[in-house]
Amino acid sequence: MIKVAPSILSADYVNLQKDIEKVDQAGAEYLHIDVMDGTFVPNISYGPGFVKAIRPITKMTLDVHLMVEHPEHLLPLFIDAGADVIGVQVEATQHIHRALQIIKNGGAKAEVVINPGTPVAMIEPVLHMVDQVLVMTVNPGFGGQKFLPETVDKIAQLNAIKQKKGYDFDIEVDGGVNDKTVIDCYKAGATVAVAGSFVFDAADPAAQVKALKNATK
Repeated sequence: MIKVAPSILSADYVNLQKDIEKVDQAGAEYLHIDVMDGTFVPNISYGPGFVKAIRPITKMTLDVHLMVEHPEHLLPLFIDAGADVIGVQVEATQHIHRALQIIKNGGAKAEVVINPGTPVAMIEPVLHMVDQVLVMTVNPGFGGQKFLPETVDKIAQLNAIKQKKGYDFDIEVDGGVNDKTVIDCYKAGATVAVAGSFVFDAADPAAQVKALKNATK
């Protein structure tokens, strides 16, 4: 059964604590927080203060995805804010190894992220040091996009490397995930599913979390 990471990019900002409590009580393991700088992606979202404000209201794993240029400059701030997992886009830094080291040295779990157009080979040199790999299944920056089926092959490639080398990282997918698309991702080796609009645009977010889990039993 897949672990579920509701993305608060699609939550109700005015009633954010209520939305977080709904998915927490439904059994979601992670809370996915997309940090966007308006440069690496066109959109702008939250900063470390937002993560710090959420930390006291939930025991869910705070899964912070940095879609920002030069992420290494911001990593200490998000570590101090209480992020449990911090994801860095391989395309956003010339120093991916150093960025992952900073995260791990700060006591958080390190995640490397690849866009749909980025091959798995780009991150193979750092797979030995990560706790999680995030495969973007849409182009990053906006919620509500349609799942890109060609990204399933990348999940399978990552899983094959993981098995062959004896690595222990989680494989997370993000973008267009629903109770149908999650099945192929899970079969290919995904262990964590980010879902935004599928969960929070529904009348009953808790039921949507359970639907993702039931689809991957």
